[in-house]
Parts: sequence; C-alpha cells; structure tokens
Amino acid sequence: MSEMKTRLEADMRTALKSQDKVTLGTLRMVLTAVRNEEVSGKEARELTDADIVKVLTKQAKQRREAAEAYDGAGREEQAANERAEEEVINRYLPEPLSETEITELVDKVVAEGGFSGPKDMGKVMKALQPQVAGRADGKTVSGIVKARLAG
Repeated sequence: MSEMKTRLEADMRTALKSQDKVTLGTLRMVLTAVRNEEVSGKEARELTDADIVKVLTKQAKQRREAAEAYDGAGREEQAANERAEEEVINRYLPEPLSETEITELVDKVVAEGGFSGPKDMGKVMKALQPQVAGRADGKTVSGIVKARLAG
C-alpha cells in the first residue's frame, strides 16, 4: 500500500477517535475517490503516491468550485463547509508553487527547449507538467506560459 494512502487511513481513524466530523467526512470521501480510481479502467491497480496527489488535487478543486458556486447563490454555510473540506485536503498536498517559482520554471523550460511563439505552447505545457503537477493550478501555469511565449 502506498505511503500516502496509509497516512490517509491512519488520519481517518484518528479523526474518528477524536470525533472530528469535518476531517472524518472529508477523508472518507477522499479515500472513496482513491478506491474508485483504483478500480476504474480495465483492471484494478494500486495507486502510487503521485496518482493519489492527482486525486487529492481534483478533490480540492471540486471543493473550491463548489464553495464559489454556493457563495454566488448566497449559501454561506455550505460554502464554509466546502472550504473547511478543502483545507483538510490541502494538508495532504505538496506545498503550492508561487507565481515567481512558476515563472522561473517556465523560463527554464522555454530556454532549454528553444521554444518561441504561441505555436509551442503545448510543447512547453507538456514539459512543465511533471514539475508542477499537484503544486500549481493549470490555468495559472497556462497564463504564464502564454505571456512568456507572446512576449
């Protein structure tokens, strides 16, 4: 079993014992998403820590978007619940990259690959993906790459 999954399950048991309902509920949902990902596809497989980080990133994004939707509908209590769940998930994600760090990575990839112009955007994004996976929002990275290639 992966180290990350073991940690999630141990923390879920701790939350159960301490009666931390938000953490317990969130970790149950996250572990369900992990198990669903393990059995999706043609044959069941054990997820690596990197795969679990992808699942966690997706879950955090879902919570963030749901909170924004609840805010737009004037449902503050539900929005607060979604944000609390997102905070629990963020405990397990790697430290996010700052815009400065993303810009440095983009500059490095563009220089090493000799990329220039908007036509190379896909190539730059493909080269960047392993370095920013789970640590930066794709929309932010895309915006920085687009600005670098256009300028």
